[in-house]
Amino acid sequence: MKVSNEDLIKLYGEMWLIRLFEQRASDLFAKGVLPGFIHLGIGQEAFMVGTHYNIKAGDSVGTSHREHGLLLGLGITPNELMAELYGRVTGSNKGKGGSMHACSPKNGALGCNGILGPAQTIINGYGFAHKVRNDGNIAVTVFGDGASNRGDVHEGMNLASVMNLPVVFIIIDNGYGISMSSKDSSVIADLSARAASYGMPGLTADGNDVLAVIEATGEAFKRAREGGGPSVVEFKTYRHRGHFEGDPTPYRTKEELEMWMKKDPILNLEKVLLEREVINEEQMKEIQAEQLAVIDAAQKFAEESPFPEGPEGYEDVFYFYEGSDK
Repeated sequence: MKVSNEDLIKLYGEMWLIRLFEQRASDLFAKGVLPGFIHLGIGQEAFMVGTHYNIKAGDSVGTSHREHGLLLGLGITPNELMAELYGRVTGSNKGKGGSMHACSPKNGALGCNGILGPAQTIINGYGFAHKVRNDGNIAVTVFGDGASNRGDVHEGMNLASVMNLPVVFIIIDNGYGISMSSKDSSVIADLSARAASYGMPGLTADGNDVLAVIEATGEAFKRAREGGGPSVVEFKTYRHRGHFEGDPTPYRTKEELEMWMKKDPILNLEKVLLEREVINEEQMKEIQAEQLAVIDAAQKFAEESPFPEGPEGYEDVFYFYEGSDK
């Protein structure tokens, strides 16, 4: 797919927005400012913006616990997402979803199921709805290499194939399922090869190359929209941080981390921009500064927003205590 220079610049800005948003979230969490728990996708920005590039209004997209960037691309504003992390009423889910369960159904952002595996069966419901409505939209589910070994995932793939649903299964192979290397949890080099078991195409691409991501998702999404059925797309990438914030990562070596840092997706796109003379280094710094201002504003917005109070704190949530019939 040919990507215009204008779009390349936009992609670069989006990648920096995600990177800076998550770096800020990391700092705030370390200081004890953010409640709850967070999993960051720093280093995986190319797959997020590249996937969103081919998403259309009306599509249904289910994320995992590491896709703040995809949520931003789907329409949740930096202000709303930051406020959600802070647990404030101005958040995308009024401060009750937090990092893992932030969502925006009106924008097709289904959010995270919270349990590995079931989301890949649930997504078929959305795919079936799009098929029955014949609306030209698709359902996309994102999950990791660890989740790809779950039985639920394979049930979901099989059903999607049997029903010829417009569903795309995106596997983010960042090398680890929590602390287990994907090399120790699977004997095949490419997890997308499993697609053949369900009679659907499987494709593996460089998840640190945003143009490769755009091409891969473009092909799979087009096929699903045209009635060609489901497919599996795998992106090889790497998370710069641990599985969770505070994870000391004793399971990986310094050499491994240094190798992948050299493959940073933002650095990769910068090389393309400079080689094609789309923008220069000074313009890159200006874009970074613009996005940093957006993050500063989002933090200020969140900190000035109130917490849910009174009865509102019990709305939109399910609660149960022993002896209650509610």
